[in-house]
Amino acid sequence: MGEFKVHRIRFFDYMPSAIRAMAFSTRTERLALARADGALEIFNFSDNYFQEKVLPGHDGRAVEALCWVGPRLFSAGLNGEITEYDLENLRPRYTVDAYGGPIWTIGVNSQGTLLAVGCEDGTVKMFEVLKERIQFQRNLDRQRGRIISLSWHPSGTLIAAGMMDMIRIFDAETGRATHRLVVDRGAGASKSKEVVVWSIAFLSDYTIISSDSAGKVQIWDGLNGTLIRTHLITKWDVLALSVSQDESSLVAGTSEGTVVQFQFLSSTVDRLDKDWVRTRTFKNHSHDVRALAHTETAVVSGGMDTQLVVRPLLDKVEKNTRESAIRKVSFPHRSLVCCAKKAGVLLFQFPDHLELWRLGESDGYGKPGGSLPVKRGPEKLIQLKRKGEDHICCSALSPCGGWLAYSTVTSFRLYRLLNGSISICKVSKLPKDLRPAHQLCFSTDSSKLFASSSNSSVVVVALNEPECKYLGTLKAKYGCRQPVHLLSASDNGKWLATANTDCEVHVYNLDKLKLHCTVPVYGSCPTAMAIHPTTSNLVVVHADQQIFEYSLVKKEYTEWSRRLQKQGLHSLWLERDTPITHVTFNPKNPAHIIVQDLFMFCIIDKSLPLPEAKNVLYNQMTLRSLPEPDRVLHSHGFKICKDFQHLLCVSLLEDHSLVVVERPLLDIVSQLPAPVRQKKFAT
Repeated sequence: MGEFKVHRIRFFDYMPSAIRAMAFSTRTERLALARADGALEIFNFSDNYFQEKVLPGHDGRAVEALCWVGPRLFSAGLNGEITEYDLENLRPRYTVDAYGGPIWTIGVNSQGTLLAVGCEDGTVKMFEVLKERIQFQRNLDRQRGRIISLSWHPSGTLIAAGMMDMIRIFDAETGRATHRLVVDRGAGASKSKEVVVWSIAFLSDYTIISSDSAGKVQIWDGLNGTLIRTHLITKWDVLALSVSQDESSLVAGTSEGTVVQFQFLSSTVDRLDKDWVRTRTFKNHSHDVRALAHTETAVVSGGMDTQLVVRPLLDKVEKNTRESAIRKVSFPHRSLVCCAKKAGVLLFQFPDHLELWRLGESDGYGKPGGSLPVKRGPEKLIQLKRKGEDHICCSALSPCGGWLAYSTVTSFRLYRLLNGSISICKVSKLPKDLRPAHQLCFSTDSSKLFASSSNSSVVVVALNEPECKYLGTLKAKYGCRQPVHLLSASDNGKWLATANTDCEVHVYNLDKLKLHCTVPVYGSCPTAMAIHPTTSNLVVVHADQQIFEYSLVKKEYTEWSRRLQKQGLHSLWLERDTPITHVTFNPKNPAHIIVQDLFMFCIIDKSLPLPEAKNVLYNQMTLRSLPEPDRVLHSHGFKICKDFQHLLCVSLLEDHSLVVVERPLLDIVSQLPAPVRQKKFAT
């Protein structure tokens, strides 16, 4: 495998934001997730749960609810606005003020023609969904007290709305309230303490299911307005509900961190006699479960502890398979760390600022796995706060450590770092073509900046002082509209590879500023890629864990790549549940490819045989402890190291030392506030 001097970095204090809302689209198999800082994330559940898009947050955006209308995504929040998002340019498309105060909930009818929002002023407001925008249609009967939750009946004729101490049923055509369902405050509860109906579901058989702050899940007859059954599942709040598409299963999330499942089952031999029965309780969160989604095969939950948990339902999937494993998404599926390989400087990206650190030094030698004496500790050089209210969406640091760039959805900024990164100077004269970017990358010689723009295009800028020169725009084939999420420049300065969320990989000739080739489209989104410094082969890793190597000179897959696909990757490799987020190469050995995900990094030695099904993918420290015959037996090209905690970056410096950035999850849990049991409104 080879030995490296390793810089173990554990001072990147990245803290994910709490999950506030989520919405699942059965049509596209996408999950939209909103965080407390206003950021939105889109996960593709059909592509190994890959986080394919991130829309950065905004200081004034407080998303309280999400809703899919076909492929269109809407949100509503406590700022009183409804927002539709541009998922191609990763920004809000427009906002509409509902003029009802803070909005607590949003829902769409099954026809996808009307949006309903529940407001602070006690109104349910209806908006017509047009081709380009939404348009206010009418208010339903105004109530005393805020509308906390709502749900459409599948027919689109009725709406059930949860309030304080009650549920109202509205006729969507006339706007009149037809029923008033009073919610019990619970035995021994104070008469002055109101019950909040946090979530509500309206089923096709006119059953209404509600959850409230008294710890109850209640089943109601929506036609007669009568209570059928009460399930007391906790002493605290039941904050979220979600029902399966066939309405046979229901899950409820509590402020204790539990998720409780109910199923519509026969209570006797007579199959016509069915009831909602509590069947399972899941404990995957340490804090409040604020959002739930019930897919066909799994329960998806998120909340204050910042983790997205996908819990497969074992009666819906085959046991002991990849699909039956629980998944926890703790960190973004993209890099927030940039390494200046020549300067030994790291750039850390936070939503509201950037941090620049110089690595420490050691002049000692030690045994493999041991610690080296520190000659000079790491040093924080600069903390750069963003301008405006938009959060940082991408950033980059040049390999020489002399240039720094970042972008929000509305602005782009470039800085010159001087005197060994001690001082910083903003570049004020930028080309007008250099607009806000989705992704940034510097050339290896730090002479050019590449910024991905709309329609999968990339702007190329020459870096000079005191101003920069626009060189041109690299454009993909006609019809590419999805954003570029990966950029990789070759060491010789000739090639630039781009990948977008339509699974397209384009390679450009930087001498001619023209498209060189398009890699054959593979049906899974690329998660990481890099161009080999000597062979000019492009290595691409996809969300389904497949690896491809493509020759840019011959415009075809290499022999090693064909052999890999013919034999197939090891089952243990394919069953990993976190994507590869970084690819690099070992200059000392051209046959080595270094890849990294959240839990391991692996050196793939192309000169050795591929692992066969009978081989075990041992951790290298474990393999070292085995007898010599066993080590020979399990010798293959995939050298895996798992001796790290939550890897956010693995990079190789010019002096061949390895930089490993870790973020222990226990550090994040320790920073969370104590679970809040008594919910209060903050408007």
